[in-house]
Amino acid sequence: MATPYHDLEAQVLSLGAKERAQLLERLIASFERDTQVGRAWFAEALQREADVNACGSQMILGPDALAHIEAGIG
Repeated sequence: MATPYHDLEAQVLSLGAKERAQLLERLIASFERDTQVGRAWFAEALQREADVNACGSQMILGPDALAHIEAGIG
């Protein structure tokens, strides 16, 4: 018997942030895995993760990124 939606939602929301993020990644991948675009995005995500782990990229907060973009546009 399948778990009712509300029970499943409560279980997921009780997980820690890392576990919820991992579950979200798997759920998104389940929608996109069979498409060429999905595979391309997955490859890009893996490359970005590798760059960050190798200190090849600098991470900045979202609001800071938007401020840089707005400064360049304005």
